[in-house]
Amino acid sequence: MIEEVNKKPAAEKSVGELVTDLGDELKRLVRAEIRLAVFELRHKGKKMGRGAGLFGAAGLFGMLGVMTLIAAAVLALALVMPAWLSAVLVGGVLVIVAGLAALIGRRQISQATPPVPEEAIEGIREDVHAIQQGVRS
Repeated sequence: MIEEVNKKPAAEKSVGELVTDLGDELKRLVRAEIRLAVFELRHKGKKMGRGAGLFGAAGLFGMLGVMTLIAAAVLALALVMPAWLSAVLVGGVLVIVAGLAALIGRRQISQATPPVPEEAIEGIREDVHAIQQGVRS
């Protein structure tokens, strides 16, 4: 409240006071943008953690189901061929599927972008643009 009483209109301030005010405003602006970036990254991190946990649980149960189906396939093929041959056949198919999944996964990871605080970066760009426009006018 004391600051409000001591504030003069911009038209009454000297260049030195205006430069000081600009520095103070820039500090406040940078601090606010940093707080926004931290908040945004924290929020994204929490969502990523929850999603990763659920994805891990789904993977575990899916793996158990697939293992059961694989055992059933080996047992079914063992009815028409020797058990060792049915196990080798099913195992070979699984190795081929795993190789394809690894290739596709590697391509997906290489295309992923790192997580960045996009809103904060855009806000900083807008602030810099506004400051540049203010200095030019």
